[in-house]
Amino acid sequence: MSPHERGHALLTPTLRTQCWGFMVGSALFALGSAPGLAHLAGAGFANGCYFVGAWFFTGAGFIQLVRSGTVAELRSSAPGSVIRAEWLGAATQSVGTILFNVSTTGALLAHTIWGDRHLVWTPDAGGSIAFLISGAVAFAGYTRATGRRWDAGDRNWWSVLINWIGCVAFGVSAVGAFVTTGGVTADAVAATSGTFVGAICFFLASLVVLPERHNVSR
Repeated sequence: MSPHERGHALLTPTLRTQCWGFMVGSALFALGSAPGLAHLAGAGFANGCYFVGAWFFTGAGFIQLVRSGTVAELRSSAPGSVIRAEWLGAATQSVGTILFNVSTTGALLAHTIWGDRHLVWTPDAGGSIAFLISGAVAFAGYTRATGRRWDAGDRNWWSVLINWIGCVAFGVSAVGAFVTTGGVTADAVAATSGTFVGAICFFLASLVVLPERHNVSR
């Protein structure tokens, strides 16, 4: 493959580019929240990892939204059209990634308790809620598409399950990261460990559905 073809493949909204975007973003979040690393490298290093990683999340989320197809579909069993679970899940997750962009940018710029509460924690909590909703919708979409709630032999099912665990972990992180009016973090250990576990889960959720290298058009 020529450099031009590789560049074109990289920019094409495929499952492969989507997976790599989420994997790189997840790796950066895992690096920023790795146990003990922030203490050694400093909060600035961790916040920098989150900031860059959030942009990879946003790019991958946008690709997922583009790939999700039309917003609604006609159903004979219901009047009018019905919003597709695939689109709703992707759209909700994209909103979450944008909120994480706001939160991680705020973490670099905020130097007051008010900033930590409203520019960092609030959008982080909103993004975590959006991820929880998208994870639940993903289960509904999988069940609707396959007619099954459980299929341990299907890597797509594993991706949905692992992604849901990651969403829950990010939710735990957001609860732990709550900043009181006195500027104290509710549970720094839960905030950091939740982010780390969630990042690992999001990495694995994309890895298990990553297409083979030769099949770059998927």
